[in-house]
Amino acid sequence: MSQIIGFKTSDTIYDTQTASELKIEGEPIYFDNSPDSLAIMRHTCAHLMAEAIKSLYPEAQFFVGPVVEEGFYYDFRVNHKIGEEDLAKIESKMKEIAKKGEQITKYHLPRQEAIEKFKNDDLKQAVISRIPQGDGTLSIYSQGDFEDLCRGPHLPTLKLLNAFKLTKIAGAYLGGDEKAEMLVRIYGIAFADKESLNQYLRQMEEAKKRDHRKVGTEMELFTFDEEIGAGLPIWLPKGARLRRNIERLLTKALIQRGYEPVRGPEILKSAVWKTSGHYSNYGENMYFTTIDGVEYGIKPMNCVGHIKVYQSALRSYRDLPLRFYEYGVVHRHEKSGVLHGLLRVREFTQDDAHIFCRPSQIATEVENIIDFTKKIMDSFDFSYEMEISTRPEKSIGSDEVWEEATQALKNALEICNIPYKIDEGGGAFYGPKIDIKITDAIGRKWQCGTIQIDMNLPERFKLEYTDENNSSKQPVMIHRAILGSFERFIAILTEHFGGEFPFFIAPTQIIIIPLGEAQESYAKELRNQLLNVNVYAEIDNKNETLNKRIRNAEKQRVPMIVVLGAKEEQEKIVAIRDRREKQQSTMGFDEFIKFSKEKMREVSF
Repeated sequence: MSQIIGFKTSDTIYDTQTASELKIEGEPIYFDNSPDSLAIMRHTCAHLMAEAIKSLYPEAQFFVGPVVEEGFYYDFRVNHKIGEEDLAKIESKMKEIAKKGEQITKYHLPRQEAIEKFKNDDLKQAVISRIPQGDGTLSIYSQGDFEDLCRGPHLPTLKLLNAFKLTKIAGAYLGGDEKAEMLVRIYGIAFADKESLNQYLRQMEEAKKRDHRKVGTEMELFTFDEEIGAGLPIWLPKGARLRRNIERLLTKALIQRGYEPVRGPEILKSAVWKTSGHYSNYGENMYFTTIDGVEYGIKPMNCVGHIKVYQSALRSYRDLPLRFYEYGVVHRHEKSGVLHGLLRVREFTQDDAHIFCRPSQIATEVENIIDFTKKIMDSFDFSYEMEISTRPEKSIGSDEVWEEATQALKNALEICNIPYKIDEGGGAFYGPKIDIKITDAIGRKWQCGTIQIDMNLPERFKLEYTDENNSSKQPVMIHRAILGSFERFIAILTEHFGGEFPFFIAPTQIIIIPLGEAQESYAKELRNQLLNVNVYAEIDNKNETLNKRIRNAEKQRVPMIVVLGAKEEQEKIVAIRDRREKQQSTMGFDEFIKFSKEKMREVSF
C-alpha cells in the first residue's frame, strides 16, 4: 500500500503535519492519482518549482502558487527575461532538488512577526493582506532554502515527486487586476507515477493538434480582429454554416418539445438589473452606458427579457408550463488574460430557454430537459455527468427557498437514475443549478450546459398566475441552456472531432469536382438537387489537377467528395469518396440524392 500523505474529513483535506497538529482523524489519503492526492502533490510541486526558480534567480519574489484544474502555477517577479526555452532549465533544477529528498516542515508566526519577516517583499505583503485575520497566526511551509506563506496541504518530503512537467509560461496581472503589475506565471502538472504523466502529455500533444483556434483557422470557420476588439469573434461563411446546421436541428427539437421563440432587447435600463439583483451581484461582469441621462446595462443574460415576455399577459395555471427560447446574444466583461479563442469571449450566443411552471411541475420539466440533453450529447458521441451547485456566498433569497429549489434538482436527477456530484457554493446568485459536464474524444472534461431552479427572480418581479381557486400564485422559473453557448460548444465540438465534423453539421458536406468544362452543367444540376434537400455542396472547378483538388477538399475536412467525369455524366451516376468511412463507391444520381437526404436525417434531437 502506498504512503499516507494526508487525511480528509468533512470535505476538507489536511496534510499529515496539520492533522497531527490539530489531532484530526479522518479518511486516509494515499500517494496515488486520486483527486485529493493529486491536489496535495501538485501544491507541493508548485513549491518545488518556486525553490528551483529561487535557486536559479536569487532575486525572484513570489506571489501565489495554487492548484488549478490544469495542474498548478506560481506567479512571481524576476529581473531576468524568462521564456519557454527556460522551462527545461527550471524543470532540470526541480529534479535535482527533488532527488535530495528535502523534508517539508510547517511552522506558525503571529501576523505581525510575519509582516516583519517579509517587510522587504511587497508581494508577500500583498499575500498577507489577503489572508483573513483568523486566530492571528500565519502558517509557513519550509523546504531546504525555500519557504513561503501557505496554508497547505503539502507532502511530508520532496522525494515523493518524480513525475512532473512544466507546461507553459504566461503573464499574469498581480491579483488579477489589469491595472496592476504584470508577473510571470509558470504552469506545471504532476502525477504519482511517470506512466500517468506520459499519458497526460500524449493527450496534450493530441490536444494541440485539435486546438480549435488552429483547426478553425485552417477550415476558415472564424477569426478575430484587434481593430474590432479582443474576445469578439467574427464568423466566416463556413463557420456560420456550421452554426446554422446546429441551430436548425435545435430549433426543430425545441418546437417539437413545446418551446416558443421569443426575443428580448440587448440593452435594458439599469433599473431592471437592480430589481433582478444582477446590478449588485454581477455588475462587475457587465457593460453599462448612459442614454438621455438614464443608465442602461447591456445584457449578460437573457432572463430579464423573458420575464418581461411572461409579464406581457395575464397567466392562468392552464397556461403553465410556458417554455420560451432564444438564441440570445449576450456580453460579459471578461479580463483580457482569460480570453481564449471561442472558449472564453466577451460576446456570445446562448441557446437559452426559460420555463415558467408550477412547483409541482419542476420535476417533470427537469426530467424533460435531462432527456433533451441526453439526446444532444449522444448525437455527438459525448459522455457526460451532472453536478449540482449549491448556494454561493454572494446570493439573493431565503435559505428556505434555496433548500426547496436544491432538493427539487436532487429529486429530478434521482428519478432519472443519474448519479451526481455536489459543488458547494457554486450556484448562480439567484438559485441552485445542475451543471452538465461532457467528456470529449481525448478524455478532457468541459463545463457545458446548465439547468437552474429560480424562485427568487419571480418573487423580485412579482410574477403571478391564477390557480384553480382563482388565487394568485408565484411561478417557478427554470433557466436552461444545454449547449451553454454556440461559441463554446463549437470550440469543444471542433476539438472533439478534430474538425472532422459529422455529415449532418459539417459546414460543407460535399465537394463536387467536375473533371472538365463538359461536366460543369451536370455538377450544377447535382449541387442544386443537394441544396433542395438541405445538403450544402460546393463545386470545385478550378484549373488544377484532380489530385490537387482532392487534397484541397481533404484539407478542409469535407466529409464527402464527388468526382464527375464523362462516364458519370453519360450514365447519370456519381463517383463518391467518403472521407470518414475511407471508402470509394458509385451511385445513381437519384439514389445519391436520397442517400444524402437520409444522412441529414440520421440525427434528430
